[in-house]
Amino acid sequence: QVQLVESGGGLVQTGGSLRLSCAASGRAFSTFGMGWFRQIPGKSREFVACINWDDGMTYYADSVKGRFTISRDNAKNTMYLQMNSLKPDDTAVYYCAATYGSLWSVHERQEYWGQGTQVTVSS
Repeated sequence: QVQLVESGGGLVQTGGSLRLSCAASGRAFSTFGMGWFRQIPGKSREFVACINWDDGMTYYADSVKGRFTISRDNAKNTMYLQMNSLKPDDTAVYYCAATYGSLWSVHERQEYWGQGTQVTVSS
């Protein structure tokens, strides 16, 4: 059974940085795409970034491009989201997701979800 556990959320001021982690377990992830999504109460979950676990290819939403960096550590089975130049609009619950296939697979549909971690950016 695949398990995804996020950590690293918190409260930060505008312009600050946070790094989220997603620890993955339950199987080998070399043939998976992994991604980060976020959700504000009352709104649908939105895509943030995704990565091929195998070769590290990445793709970002326009709203975070140039500020956020997605990466993974194969040895630790952990994915990261480095978030810089944070804005109040980035406030949301951030979820990691995994899907068998590629980064495009997880972008289109999400098979496994973590429990989420709250990120709050104060103005």
